[in-house]
Amino acid sequence: MNRSMPALLRGSGPLLGLLVTYGLFACTAGSTFTSLGNLELMLLQTAVVGIAALGATWVILSGGIDLSVGSTIAVSGMVGALALRSGSSWWSAMLISIAVGGGIGGLIGTMVTGAMVRTLLSLAAGSAVLLALPHAPPGDLPNQAAGAWPPLLRAALTLGAAAAAWRLSRRITWSLPLSPFIVTLGAFGALRGLAKGLGGNQPVYFPRNEALASWMLPGGLWLAPSVWLLLAATTGAAVLLRRTVFGRHALAFGANRQAARLAGIDTKHIEISVYAIAGVCGGIAAVLQLSFLSMGDPTTAQGHELKAIAAAVIGGASLAGGSGSMFGTLVGALVMTVVDNGCTKLGLDNWVQEIATGAIIVGAVALDRWRQRS
Repeated sequence: MNRSMPALLRGSGPLLGLLVTYGLFACTAGSTFTSLGNLELMLLQTAVVGIAALGATWVILSGGIDLSVGSTIAVSGMVGALALRSGSSWWSAMLISIAVGGGIGGLIGTMVTGAMVRTLLSLAAGSAVLLALPHAPPGDLPNQAAGAWPPLLRAALTLGAAAAAWRLSRRITWSLPLSPFIVTLGAFGALRGLAKGLGGNQPVYFPRNEALASWMLPGGLWLAPSVWLLLAATTGAAVLLRRTVFGRHALAFGANRQAARLAGIDTKHIEISVYAIAGVCGGIAAVLQLSFLSMGDPTTAQGHELKAIAAAVIGGASLAGGSGSMFGTLVGALVMTVVDNGCTKLGLDNWVQEIATGAIIVGAVALDRWRQRS
C-alpha cells in the first residue's frame, strides 16, 4: 500500500495540478474566467498547443528534443495560406500544410541520425521536380493559368520524388549524427526566417473559407471540431504508444539506445519517425491556426515550442527519455492554457505571463528530476 501511494500520486499529479491551477484563477478572476464562453476559448487555445505537444511528446520519450515546433507551425501555415490564396480548396491546403510539417520533421530526423548525404539528394530531387512542374503565378487561380498544375498534385509529385531519391540512396552508409538540440535550434531560426520570406515579411491573406473557419467554432455538441480532433489525436497517439510495436520500440529506444540497438531495433527508423510525427502534428496545428486567424502569419506560434515541451513534461514525459503519457500531455497543455488565460483575465501584463510560463517550465523540469530519483 505504501509503495503504491507514490506511484498513484505521480500518475494523478498532472490532473491534480490542473484542478489546483483552475481553482486558483477561479477564485481570483471570478466569473470572467469561469464563464462558458471563456471555457470554450480555453479549449480552442488548447487544441493548437495540445496537438503540437503530442508531437513533442514522441520526440521527448524517445530521448530527443524539438525546439522548432513553433517555427514549423509558422512555415506550414504560410504554405497553406499561399495555397488558399492561389485558389486551392481548403482540404487540399490542409493536406499541403500537414505534408510540409511532416517533411520538415522528417528532414530534422534525418539530420539528427546523420543521413546528411541522403537528405541532400532527396531535397535536390524534390526541388528539381517542383521547379520543373508548371505552376500558377501567386494570386492567380490554377485553372486561369495556362498549363498550371493544381498545388496538391505538385506537392504530391514533389514529395514522391524526394521519397524515391531517399529510397534509392539507401546503400549510402556514410553518416554524421548531430545533436537534436543543435539541429532543432538551427531549424528554430531558419524556419522562422523562411516563414517570413514566404510572405515577404507580411501576413498572407486569403478569402475567408467557412468550411476551414468552422474547425475553430463551437459545434452542435458544444465542443468545437478542433477539440474533438485533439481528443481523437490524443487517443490515437496513446494507442500507438502503448499498444503497438512501434510505440514499445520508441520507449525502449528512449530508455536505453545501446540496448535497443543490440535488441535489433531499427533505431534510425524510430528516430526519423518520431520527428516526422512531430512535424505532422505541427502541420495540423498550423491548419487550426489558419482556421482561427483566417490568414497566414509568419510570427504566429512564437513560444509554442516551450509550451509544448512543458506540457509533455508536466504530463509525465521524462526529458531523459523512456517514459511519457499522451493523456498526461493533454492535461499539461490544459495547465499551460489555464495559466495564460487566467493571467489575461486578471489583467496582468505580458511580461508577468512570460515569467509565469518560465517558472512553470523550470518547475516541470524539477518535477521530472524528482520523478527520476523516486
